[in-house]
Amino acid sequence: MFRNQYDTDVTVWSPQGHLHQIDYAMEAVKQGSACLGLTSNKVAVLCGIKRQSLELAEHQKKVFKIDEHMGIAISGLTADARTLARFMRTESLNHKFVYGSAITVGRLVSDVADKKQECTQSYIRRPYGVGLLVAGVDKKGVHLYQTCPSGNYYEYKGIAIGARSQSARTYLEKHFESFPNLSKEELIHHALQGVRGCLQGDQELTASNITIAVVGVDQPFKIIEGAELQPYIDAVEVSDVKEDEEVMPRWKNKWKVEQYHSSAVVKIMMKIAVRLA
Repeated sequence: MFRNQYDTDVTVWSPQGHLHQIDYAMEAVKQGSACLGLTSNKVAVLCGIKRQSLELAEHQKKVFKIDEHMGIAISGLTADARTLARFMRTESLNHKFVYGSAITVGRLVSDVADKKQECTQSYIRRPYGVGLLVAGVDKKGVHLYQTCPSGNYYEYKGIAIGARSQSARTYLEKHFESFPNLSKEELIHHALQGVRGCLQGDQELTASNITIAVVGVDQPFKIIEGAELQPYIDAVEVSDVKEDEEVMPRWKNKWKVEQYHSSAVVKIMMKIAVRLA
């Protein structure tokens, strides 16, 4: 039995219990440029790496505003992300018109996850090949969710998705215990430090290939990029220089100790050689 017998239709299960069309959509998320999200008690931060298809092309958009209290970062097919962003904006406006209040983050995430899951039940549509990080604030506090092409969704304190995102997840796992009490500026610093490990090859953090978004209890959703983002990137570079200056004396001391031990070993070996002679 060949795999291509079971991947022509989203409603056909393979003998191993897989829906291959969903697996392909999940792979599209893994191949997309990385994005990252993290939260404190009062603020949520989204960070995304913008790709450039050609040297003369503009960077693709990675962060979308949904409402004053919510926004998303995407990894995967940008066209699918625009469709889902439009759906989320419509649902948010409808809720505000009917009930006179902003929709809660969990409710909207559940709605968009249901929309994604519907595509796995019918053969006439393919799954959405995009993963979303949804950051927002409501009466219950600050929230960060991830939605998958399969229709599953999860809430996190910090998460990264996309290409080479494992290094960012490792960084978040190492520092997440300090996140709850951090300020907006400190969260942005951690976001830039985490997403830097997801950059490709010799690529560096610049104001043109990174987008930051912030939302909080007293902070409407705001996208930070361009010249406004540059001071935060400069702060990351300054912290790197300070870390290098702290590490170098330790390496020098270690080298001196090793040099001392090696010279002592040489002297002992020479004495043994003289006695044997």
